[in-house]
Amino acid sequence: MIKPFIAASSYLNAAPLWYSFLYGEQKSHCTLVSDVAPVRCAQLLVENRADAALIPVIEYQRHPDLLIAPGACVASKNQVYSVVLASRVPLTEVRSITLDTTSRTSAALVQIIFSRFYNLTPEYRTAPPRIREMLETSDAALIIGDPAMIIDRTGLHVYDLAEEWRKHTGLPFVFAFWAIRRDAAPAFGAASAGRVDFRAAKREGVAHAEELAALYSEQLGLPKSDLVSYLTKNIYYDLDDDSLSGLTLYYELAHECGLIKEARALAFCE
Repeated sequence: MIKPFIAASSYLNAAPLWYSFLYGEQKSHCTLVSDVAPVRCAQLLVENRADAALIPVIEYQRHPDLLIAPGACVASKNQVYSVVLASRVPLTEVRSITLDTTSRTSAALVQIIFSRFYNLTPEYRTAPPRIREMLETSDAALIIGDPAMIIDRTGLHVYDLAEEWRKHTGLPFVFAFWAIRRDAAPAFGAASAGRVDFRAAKREGVAHAEELAALYSEQLGLPKSDLVSYLTKNIYYDLDDDSLSGLTLYYELAHECGLIKEARALAFCE
């Protein structure tokens, strides 16, 4: 059987979900393709250059031929730390926002937060994730992933988007999950020898959080202990009932805000 191609972001928050495919027990089960930007992983999937990918959850609604792999995701129950709105003014005074071009799910989340939770309609534009340049033309900037963890927060109002979501909904927020092209689903069916198992990969990756924190500590210039805490406390990897409730509400609000054409039901690859 030809090994499936899977794609995933190289950001630290995704690392426990792909660790097994690059370093661990499932290294021989697939070919892993990595890219910094989560949105490019989604593009690889819909362009048939990957069979499964860890995608921004909003992309599931924009591509109807995708199925969700159950059990694993990148989510947060409280503060996520790596998805933030950095602003020169308090949130309620924001009138213009530059959105990180690498973001899709969080870009929609920002618009939901302002429209539905604060009844505000700021002007939106997009730019690469360079915080100072973004703030030269806007009151606030959305920045995600590893770049968000290393920005200089001095003199800025910094709002954690998962915390904002939790404050207004009481639910976790799901940023990404494994999606599978419908025509590739047979390669990801019932677990058996040699098959990709996203749940098992998650368990192995989470168990190696300290190893991953040490690796990224050098790359990001942040203390290993902070990154261990980030992986074990800020990020939540279970696509459980609470996560699915938060995800469903997010899709409903995205539809109400005109960000997706419909909030189609969750379809899983079992």
